[in-house]
Amino acid sequence: MSSVPEIFGSLVFNDETMRNRLPKETYKALKKTIDNGEPLDLSVANIVANAMKDWACEHGATHYTHWFQPLTGTTSEKHDSFINPTKDGGVIMEFSGKELVKGEPDASSFPSGGLRATCEARGYTAWDPTSYAFIKDDTLCIPTAFCAYTGEALDKKTPLLRSMSAVSTQACRVLKLFGINVPRVSSTVGAEQEYFLIDKEEYKKRRDLIITGRTLFGCPPAKGQEMEEHYFGVIRPIVSEYMKEVDEELWKLGILAKTKHNEVAPAQHELAPIYSTTNSAVDGNLLTMEVMRRVAEKHGLICLLHEKPFAGVNGSGKHNNWSISTPTMNLLDPGTKPMENLRFLVFLAAVIKAVDEYQDLLRVAVASPGNDHRLGANEAPPAIISMFVGDELGEVIEALAGDSEYHDHESQRLDLGVDVLPKFSKDNTDRNRTSPFAFTGNKFEFRAPGSSSNLADVNTVLNTAVAKELRDFADVLESAENFEAEAMELVKKTIKEHKRIIFNGDGYSEEWQKEAERRGLYNLRSTVDALPHMLSAKNIKLMNDFGVLSPAEIRARFEVSLENYSKTLNIEALTMLEMANQQIVPAIINYEEKLARTISVKQQVSKAISCSAETHQLETLAECADTISEAINDLRAARKAAKNDPDPLGSAQQFHDKVIPIMDTLRAAADHAEQVCGEDYWPLPTYTQMLWYVK
Repeated sequence: MSSVPEIFGSLVFNDETMRNRLPKETYKALKKTIDNGEPLDLSVANIVANAMKDWACEHGATHYTHWFQPLTGTTSEKHDSFINPTKDGGVIMEFSGKELVKGEPDASSFPSGGLRATCEARGYTAWDPTSYAFIKDDTLCIPTAFCAYTGEALDKKTPLLRSMSAVSTQACRVLKLFGINVPRVSSTVGAEQEYFLIDKEEYKKRRDLIITGRTLFGCPPAKGQEMEEHYFGVIRPIVSEYMKEVDEELWKLGILAKTKHNEVAPAQHELAPIYSTTNSAVDGNLLTMEVMRRVAEKHGLICLLHEKPFAGVNGSGKHNNWSISTPTMNLLDPGTKPMENLRFLVFLAAVIKAVDEYQDLLRVAVASPGNDHRLGANEAPPAIISMFVGDELGEVIEALAGDSEYHDHESQRLDLGVDVLPKFSKDNTDRNRTSPFAFTGNKFEFRAPGSSSNLADVNTVLNTAVAKELRDFADVLESAENFEAEAMELVKKTIKEHKRIIFNGDGYSEEWQKEAERRGLYNLRSTVDALPHMLSAKNIKLMNDFGVLSPAEIRARFEVSLENYSKTLNIEALTMLEMANQQIVPAIINYEEKLARTISVKQQVSKAISCSAETHQLETLAECADTISEAINDLRAARKAAKNDPDPLGSAQQFHDKVIPIMDTLRAAADHAEQVCGEDYWPLPTYTQMLWYVK
């Protein structure tokens, strides 16, 4: 491999490349668009497009695509070549500013939540110059927004960009009161990505993994994660080689891949990047997932990004490390004396109020069928949204809320009792892995998103909610006669009214469930419970007031989310029915036949020969088969009824309340049969084979 500095960003049309390839005036004009949001003249776009095309062709690219994020949550791309015909029958490579700035994909084939009829096909993609173009598979990929012919956003990027603008505008207003004038404030994100790697050949034998991304059947292995040896354990050689190639591919794409390690469950791992602006971080994470999947197959592996591919072992999340910064300072850095850092306290109070007032919307932003298996399962944060701030900051907040005296903490040094080991200062707080929204020193780690999610959703909510609180603060403080005194009083008032959202204890405990209810916090246990809150008056007002999502766009996303939930459960139910009928029941019958023949042969030899072992196994399998058969019939009927419910919410509720319990019954019987059935007869690779593969 070449040195990292040599390859880093080599496939990205980044700032350095633009500076080197664009005329000085063109570069300045483009930077004004990127940094300040100024409109881009078509003449400038033409020059940029030509330079971009030349650069891409030098790297072997023959096509370009507008790379966008429809409401599926994944990415989409339509490839066009650079070729244009010449009069003499040849071709030339051309790319215009018009082609760079705008594309026209078919909008009718993507989820629209009723914004577009099937017959209304036209949609537009619009170049997002704040996210660098890159080369992938000999194609120049241009990050774009995606909207309907009528102008409504049909993607994840557009609302995110709107929310980033909103929080920047309001944060700049507040900073101006402190005598700090900055052109913009950026929300920043570092996205930790958890995933599983399994053997490709075993994967190909599992219809459930191929179709749904998770195992619908499978009893736990004799050894799971209970020995606590996999987390940060030695990385097996094949995984290490895979991780090295992933790093290299990501570095070429300008993605700041930093940390890699084994996660808690066997075959589970994590990759974490250095933070970047939210828009770039979200694009980078989507690219990361794509690269991880593609590289895995080259190593004979499959990368699983489902939140719960294996029941009974740790699921996978995606930690969203969020902060807000000017070009020179992190606004959530408390400094050495947080009680005396008024600027920090104002921004902290805004975040506390935002999370409390919009806890339901944050829960909606992480709601998905896959994440329902994970949240609140003693492996991930509970479905209750709360904030962890740590000991020192907790004492600051209590002092402010109680209007009492606060004493600064002195730095403590750890002495491990061995002279050769270094003595070092402790952090001012421990970490809390059970908290959904934890302060970690100069940022908040939102631990609730699922591993397959598009982080645009949670960051759109975070940015907009914080923008709203900062706006309200600025509205009050801009007319203050004594700014510092009134700002401190506003901080105290805000914390007193919203400190119920702060909880520094064990989020997994039953006591917290009761305490959260006493505090009046939401406990939205499932996607079906959470989604209706998207349409609450306060949430619609929040998004509409800041121009992030119109009421029609919010309603569309509600409809799409309900459809996605019901479609996912419908596919899972159909897959279970196929596997049960075509694989599991025949396997049980075949083994029953073997047992019955063995019993018959033994009894023919001598009635005195015991057949108790065979008889017990046969009776057990017969009982399992009967339960499976009954569950198949029940599931078939319940699935049909849920799918045919004309009300989208009613359909989703039926899948949750009626279909899932039957699926659980069917799985339990099949998993019991797996433990009894002969290994050579069982048609599916087991958890042991998949999680403890040897390569």
